[in-house]
Amino acid sequence: MKEDLIVYNKPKSIISEGIRTLRTNLQFAAAGEKLNSVLITSSKPGEGKSFISANLAIAFAQNNVRTLIVDCDLRRGRQHTIFDVDNSKGLSNLLIDSKMKDKYEDYIEYTKIENVFILPRGSVPPNPSELLASDSCIKLMELLAKEFDMIIYDGVPVNGLTDTLIMSKLVDKTVIVCAIKETESEALLNTKKSLVNVGADIAGVVVNKIPTSAKSYSDKYYSN
Repeated sequence: MKEDLIVYNKPKSIISEGIRTLRTNLQFAAAGEKLNSVLITSSKPGEGKSFISANLAIAFAQNNVRTLIVDCDLRRGRQHTIFDVDNSKGLSNLLIDSKMKDKYEDYIEYTKIENVFILPRGSVPPNPSELLASDSCIKLMELLAKEFDMIIYDGVPVNGLTDTLIMSKLVDKTVIVCAIKETESEALLNTKKSLVNVGADIAGVVVNKIPTSAKSYSDKYYSN
């Protein structure tokens, strides 16, 4: 938990400042409209979308915003590891629960950080895309929007998968995470094109893993 949650553990760091700037930019991007849900995605695995999702949630929570992280990466999601919460049941299990409307709160985990809650990935299902495209998922998102001030959806990489394209149509804003010297420009352009084609409202791109200084957080993370 300590290593990933830099906004919580090192609030004065340059990384934390970058995350808070992202929070502010998202609020401005809403242009006066209510901002209730943000989907974080990337082109490929390993670009840092889960890191950004977790820390962005903390940044909102530090403004006294009741914030939920939903781990929509039903294949490789790791928010339960980042926050050290139980993953024996989560989003995948909830979406097939016939009593979802009455029991969804039982699937949400408290964290050690004030105002931050987690709906973990849960069991790895055989049909993640179908679950995320289901009526149950739409109904769940409507329920969650009434219970939380901000919901951060940690999605899956876009290239090769339809999960995020489905989710992007159901949230207020979508943010693309890329990694310097790792994300190919063609892959990033394809990701943007795929999201635009389904009508996603793209708030912008976060450039991640920018070296800051020799003594910084392993020279790995910085967002802009």
